[in-house]
Amino acid sequence: MMSCQPFSPELLEQAFLYLLCATIGAFILAPLLTKFLYKFKITRRSEYDFTLQGADRAGKVGTPIMGGLLVIVVVTIITLLFNWERSYTYVPIGVMGLSALLGAADDLMNIFGAKRRSRSFANTWLLVRIHRHWYARIFYFCSLPWVAFRQLASALGSHPGRGIQVHEKLLMQFIAGGVTAWWIYFKLGENWRSLWVPFDGVINLGWWIIPLVILLVMFTANAVNIADGLDGLAGGALIMTFLGLMIISWIEGRVAFTLLNGTVVGALIAYTYFNIKPARFQMGDVGTLGLGALFAINAIAVNKTILIPLLGFIFYVEAISVLIQIFCRRMLGKRFFKMAPIHHHFEFRGWSEEKIVMRFWLIHSFFVIVAVWLALH
Repeated sequence: MMSCQPFSPELLEQAFLYLLCATIGAFILAPLLTKFLYKFKITRRSEYDFTLQGADRAGKVGTPIMGGLLVIVVVTIITLLFNWERSYTYVPIGVMGLSALLGAADDLMNIFGAKRRSRSFANTWLLVRIHRHWYARIFYFCSLPWVAFRQLASALGSHPGRGIQVHEKLLMQFIAGGVTAWWIYFKLGENWRSLWVPFDGVINLGWWIIPLVILLVMFTANAVNIADGLDGLAGGALIMTFLGLMIISWIEGRVAFTLLNGTVVGALIAYTYFNIKPARFQMGDVGTLGLGALFAINAIAVNKTILIPLLGFIFYVEAISVLIQIFCRRMLGKRFFKMAPIHHHFEFRGWSEEKIVMRFWLIHSFFVIVAVWLALH
């Protein structure tokens, strides 16, 4: 891997240059993106977004979404022009792009798409038994595993039925995770088949690193997506996450990843400036899924996989709160939180949006600092 001496002042200086250029570029691009989103009415609408039903959130109706394109586009352009390392940055950028494309399709279908219908497992089995054409019965029988997966996956979300559904999203994210796992296992070398542990520990996982990488990429992308519910929350937290990754990459002497993470921080600074309440635009799935996947990949690529829950602390808290809520509703028949993810729980308890965001930023920043400290050992 392209590298230099750990703690290289020259590398840190270069990373901050990339950060500054990305910030300036994103500030220049932001008004153009805002105009584009308004022109084509790519905005939040209450008919598909149940979080807008409350009177205190009615002001968010009409706010442009897909603002995450600002970060995705700036990071992609700068990386392609100035930080393109075929062995090291093409897969992170490619997976980020694939995940962002998935998110963009979901955003657009939620706004402009028609309501989608799904046949239940019981109805499909009924068709297997009673359909008058034998070839149709074979088709429906062969589709049973997919229908079962679709129905099982639907329990993980409350999708209204317009955009990409949960099972489709999971399948595409599995592919993105699989590409990452292939890259880690076959391209980066044997050192990445072992899990680094702080204080000079190593756990040799061998091929088990493959399912671990796939799981982390999928879960982390969805965790960032879940956290994007309040103005400034996801953007500010991601700044700290990628800043922590930039420092860790610099400590390790990983040139390509130090510069890539610095670029993301710069673009996120401009995005978050426009996303702080009242938001000029919001990240949307195009940004959260793309940046969530990139975060996981970059942490794995510098062999600091075990630090991902700390570097993404508030995202993981948000995602776990949703899982707890689903479990309690399905198994116990009652809610654990007033509303999930947990930032909505605090809204229902009377906390202002600004109070939640600021406190979540501080908590998240603390755990990112802990992760950087552990990376030094």
